[in-house]
Order: sequence, then structure tokens, then C-alpha cells
Amino acid sequence: MTAPLRIGILGCANIADSMIQAAAGTDTAVVQAVASRDAQKAAEWATSRGVPQSFGSYDDLLTSGSIDAVYIPLPNSLHAQWSIAALKAGLPVLCEKPLCTTAEDALQVVLAAREADLPLLEGYMYRYHPQYAVVQELIRQGAIGELSSMESCFSWMCDDRSEIPASNELGGGALRDVGGYCLHVSRMIAACEPARVSAFERRSTVDDTMLGLLEFPTGVLARFETSIANYERHRVEITGTAGSIVLEHPWVPGSKPASIILHREEQPPQTIEVPPANAYTLQLEHFVHLVRSGGVDEAALQDALAMAEVMDALYASAADGRAQTVKTL
Repeated sequence: MTAPLRIGILGCANIADSMIQAAAGTDTAVVQAVASRDAQKAAEWATSRGVPQSFGSYDDLLTSGSIDAVYIPLPNSLHAQWSIAALKAGLPVLCEKPLCTTAEDALQVVLAAREADLPLLEGYMYRYHPQYAVVQELIRQGAIGELSSMESCFSWMCDDRSEIPASNELGGGALRDVGGYCLHVSRMIAACEPARVSAFERRSTVDDTMLGLLEFPTGVLARFETSIANYERHRVEITGTAGSIVLEHPWVPGSKPASIILHREEQPPQTIEVPPANAYTLQLEHFVHLVRSGGVDEAALQDALAMAEVMDALYASAADGRAQTVKTL
């Protein structure tokens, strides 16, 4: 049997617990170590979660020889620096979304992955949930006719403005925090990249709320709403010429079955239930597969870079009030 992939975690962010839970659901990987700039914090975090090793600096973990790959749940502003450092240390990287705060930084990380010939994966875990295989098959079969438009929402209330999502210095903001899910699902369902985008935002220290439009070269249009200052809402609707597909729990269905609601003309709504699945575990298993396969995964790199390019264009549109052509690097 192949030994489990040993994962090292950089930082003790709350989202890092998702990696602990993900590893608990598979025998393909284990969390071997965690690092923090505070050695005592790292030790306490490791002990409380049954992690064998802890380190008092990120560099010490990367050079320890104790791990096979790295998971990076650090603040967004640190993703580029430590993804590149890990890749240069010879370690594949699973980095929480967004990969970087700018497309130029994302390109530098992608180039580092290519140079190291190592897998790099941006952590949009929702896509691995089996409900999306069902959705894509429904679209392929023509259940809603020809795909024409999409609408998505991911919002929540960040009551504590000292938190990272509200910090401009740490790369926060609604678009980077949860809006990326809306962008990613739109790109995934459209199966191509948007040619033009437009956005409006309500901004304080960061973009608290953003409304955006995406125009795909196929003629498909998508609109989204994301916020860290609104009532919590999660929704995706995919519309075609003969019906629509609604996902009321598109991002993290949790331990309950996911429900896909199919609407068609002159027919009652049809609910399709998909069994529960841990998307974080499925993402981890996919990452392990990439590592075991060896070498760089160009599709994953292109996906992460395209996400950063679309985000740059949306921020540019919100800043100057005009639609923007998405620039590719």
C-alpha cells in the first residue's frame, strides 16, 4: 500500500480545521505538521487536534523533511510569497482561495510551479461535490435547453471588522473572500472564460458588497452578488432556453443531501437529491491524485490564473465605472 501523503499546514487559521476534517475522511493523506510564527500557538493547536509535529516558523516546516506537500490557509496577502517558497522547497501546494490578490502575483506562482514541475491547486472545494457532476450532466443532456444565463450569490455578515475579510492590508474584501465562488461556478458552467466584465461595489476599508456581470464569448451571460456586509445567502440558478436548475446549497451542503431543483415549462419542479459528501475530503483526494501522478497540472494552473485575471478586471470596472475586457497574462 502507498503511504498516506503527509500534509503540512502553514498557519493556524480557522479554515485550517477543514483540512483536519478532510484528512479524517480519507486514508490517502494525513496532517503531519503545522507551523506558526508563534511556536507555542503552533504546539497548542497541534496538540488539540492530534497533529504529530509543530514548528515555530514557516521556513522550518518547509525545510524539515517531515512533509510531502503543503496546505496554505494564510491571509490572502501572503499566499503568493509562501506558495512560491513551498514550491522552491520542492513541495506541492494546495492553497486556499484566492491563489493571489493580483493576476501578476498569480502568474509568478504559476511560473514557480512550472519551474518546479509540481502540482499547484487553488482551493475551491465546492466543485468536487458530486452535485456538480449531476448538474453538468443535466445541461449536457439538454434538460434546460441551450444554456443562456446564470445567477449566483454568496453573502454573509462580518460583524467583527478586525477580521481578515475586512482588512485591505491582508487582501480581504467580498470578492476575494466569497465572491470567487460565484466567479468560479460561472466559469465552470460556461466552460470558457469571460470576454468582458462589469462591476459595482459598496466599499469601506474593502469591497463590502459587489454586484458583477460576466459576458462569455459563447453569448452566455452571468451575474453575481457577493458581500461580507449582508444577510447570509447562498444560491445558484442556471437558466437555459427550456428551463432552469436551482442550487440552494451550492457551496457547502454539509452533512445533508444536496438538492437540485429542475424547473421546466409546464411541468412541476423536480427535486433531485444527491447523497451527502465532504467536498473538502474530495478536494484533498484530488490533490493527492495530482501529487501521485507527478509533475505540474497545467489545467489547474490555467484555472487559477484565469480566476485572478477576472478578479483584476472586476476590480478595475468597479473603480472606473466602465466594463472591462479581461486581460490575459
